[in-house]
Amino acid sequence: MIEHQVVIVGGGPTGLMLAGELALAGVDVAIVERRTARDLIGSRAGGITPRTIELLDQRGIAERFLAQGRIGQICHFAWIMLDISDLPTRRNFTLGLPQYRIERTLAEWVDELGVPTYRGREVTGFAQDDSGVDVEVSDGSRLRAAYLVGCDGGRSQIRKLSGIAFPGWDPTATCLITEADLTDEPPWGLHRDGVGIHSFFRLEDGGPVRVMVTEPGLETSDEPTLHDVSRALISRRGTDYGLHNAHWVSRFTDVTRQAERYRDRRVLLAGDAAHVHSPAGGQGLNTGVQDAVNLGWKLAQVIAGTSPESLLDTYHAERHPVAARVLHNTMAQSTLLEPGPRVDALRDTMAELLSMDEPRRQIAAMMCGLDIRYDLGDGSADGHPLLGRRMPDLDVSTPAGTVPVFTLLHDGRGVLLTFGAPWDFDVSPWADRVCAVDAEYDGPWELPVLGSVAAPEAVLIRPDGYVAWVGNGTHSGLRQALTTWFGAR
Repeated sequence: MIEHQVVIVGGGPTGLMLAGELALAGVDVAIVERRTARDLIGSRAGGITPRTIELLDQRGIAERFLAQGRIGQICHFAWIMLDISDLPTRRNFTLGLPQYRIERTLAEWVDELGVPTYRGREVTGFAQDDSGVDVEVSDGSRLRAAYLVGCDGGRSQIRKLSGIAFPGWDPTATCLITEADLTDEPPWGLHRDGVGIHSFFRLEDGGPVRVMVTEPGLETSDEPTLHDVSRALISRRGTDYGLHNAHWVSRFTDVTRQAERYRDRRVLLAGDAAHVHSPAGGQGLNTGVQDAVNLGWKLAQVIAGTSPESLLDTYHAERHPVAARVLHNTMAQSTLLEPGPRVDALRDTMAELLSMDEPRRQIAAMMCGLDIRYDLGDGSADGHPLLGRRMPDLDVSTPAGTVPVFTLLHDGRGVLLTFGAPWDFDVSPWADRVCAVDAEYDGPWELPVLGSVAAPEAVLIRPDGYVAWVGNGTHSGLRQALTTWFGAR
């Protein structure tokens, strides 16, 4: 039997990000991945939104992705385009990048951190006890881990074996998707017709065309073929534009479900294993990566013994509402993409509303993951609006020079930033988990949706970049916040 502290099932973006987070914290983590080859042929997801880019910034790897993709200062809600150039973030843009490139780049980072991957294998069963999980693998081998994390997609075997319910809504539409070559020039972009939607995009210069088309029914028992895509296109366009040489063909629906709980003792779920929904708005991959960053540092501290196991309960408490909101807005977007004159009228009304600055900024911040606020209680003397929200990536002056705040998070530890005021609080008992930095910053503090906020005198930033405590002239609540998030002295 091979032992690891954590076994992750699934080597997609969520599993890879979680593996990197854990390895960064010194955890012995391994991935079990059913695919035998690293490189994907197909690419279901097509990009990264601003908050996910910020999280990659926080680990010092964002530039690896930015060097490969297409930057655009727009996002969309049901394909109603939204300008995001005025959102208060250093990364006020989305990055068009095929999923296989995202996975490849994350995998290279994970390799650098020394994470082993068991490829061509699946988990066929597991059993929990008070000290760990015994994991059965399809090749007959067995693994032992303190914790098992299912990042194995919407049909998650880990979720099913754990008995975690997956309530939600059945699909109302099914779509075919392929990446192939075309002989004739298609009508680029997304189009709605009397049946549903169809679209034509090229994810990379010189690459194949991504073609998506709604099927006329919900019959999904057979594996889709290029002929199915061709037939569906001809039925609504009168041509398939010379569709040929398919790199892959797949099918997806707007099924909408969420795991009732993200944790069953020593088994946890993240990414599509915990929530599935329509791809409208491009939030799936991003929500999963953000799950991983929320979970990683917490699981690492529990394994290290610095935090109690109850810290893992905050993973469900914080991330379940976030995904529930994603499910809610994707159902709204799916409705707005349906055919018919009544939906046309609704789309026209929504487009008019979203042309106004305030609703545009609010919906854009939601679609970009920048408006998330975790309910962390009061945590400070005055309930500062920063509490529970992402820390802005300010350029702060420190004894080591002027640096963006996110660079202080590269090693995956928390940060206590103090601004100009003398502090006599002793943070040294948490020094292995929290870095104390004296800093200066002269300028406004701008947050998405909220706008300007009062500059605090100190902030405690969690490893995932969210503010856990705000101080204004007093240490009140700091010891409690440090103990809650980083364990006892």
